[in-house]
Amino acid sequence: MPKEQISEKEIKEKEPEEEEKIEEGVEEAEEGEKPEEVIVKEEFGTWTPKTNLGKSVMKGEITDINEILEKGLKIKEHQIVDKLVPNLENELVLIGGRPGKGGGIERTPVRISAKMHRSGRRYTSTAFVIVGNKDGIVGIGKGRGKEGRIAVDKAIKKAKLSIIKVPRGCGSWECGCGGPHSIPFKTEGKAGSIRVELIPAPKGIGLAVDDESKKILRLAGVKDIWGQTLGDTGTRFNLIQAVYNALKNLHRYRTVK
Repeated sequence: MPKEQISEKEIKEKEPEEEEKIEEGVEEAEEGEKPEEVIVKEEFGTWTPKTNLGKSVMKGEITDINEILEKGLKIKEHQIVDKLVPNLENELVLIGGRPGKGGGIERTPVRISAKMHRSGRRYTSTAFVIVGNKDGIVGIGKGRGKEGRIAVDKAIKKAKLSIIKVPRGCGSWECGCGGPHSIPFKTEGKAGSIRVELIPAPKGIGLAVDDESKKILRLAGVKDIWGQTLGDTGTRFNLIQAVYNALKNLHRYRTVK
């Protein structure tokens, strides 16, 4: 009987020591794994490419955005543009409005619309953004969300997916300098009821268009141009879309360098 009691006590005394050793080993393993996880996050970042184009950019096989645009490849991940064009700028188009102090409409960068539900009114914010590097690359995008900040973020991401290369040149007979300050020839674009015509201008003319169209032309790198519009230009979304289509139609003809 006493031998059995002693053996039971020894077993009970040894069990907590073994548990403590196991717990210490777990803590040491966790502490050893933490630095490796931090290194992985810093090295690869939070972007995991899902498309073949994104994987090629991540590996460094493609280092120029012009190579993608010239081949006509479709960009499905906005991180590709972030990596290849880090100096991209953006501007908001004033598509919203609210009553002004002296009457009329005061333009706002975010348009707020309301929809009636059983629980009450639900508000939605809409933003329209132009992105460009002022060197021949420009894109537009429209985003919607419950808040203005969310709508702007979505619009910027969509604008990066729609970037195009804008051919520039000196197509004005009055100048003939050959510099990339204007467009190579006359072009037209249409969206909704609005039709826009862009005409090459000589140096010193500037951007002879409305204030909202100046934003997309400035970010595209165009310095001198004449513009003519037909239709209801108060619809800012269709107006910028028409200018964007006009710049896109410059690729219909091949220019000789």
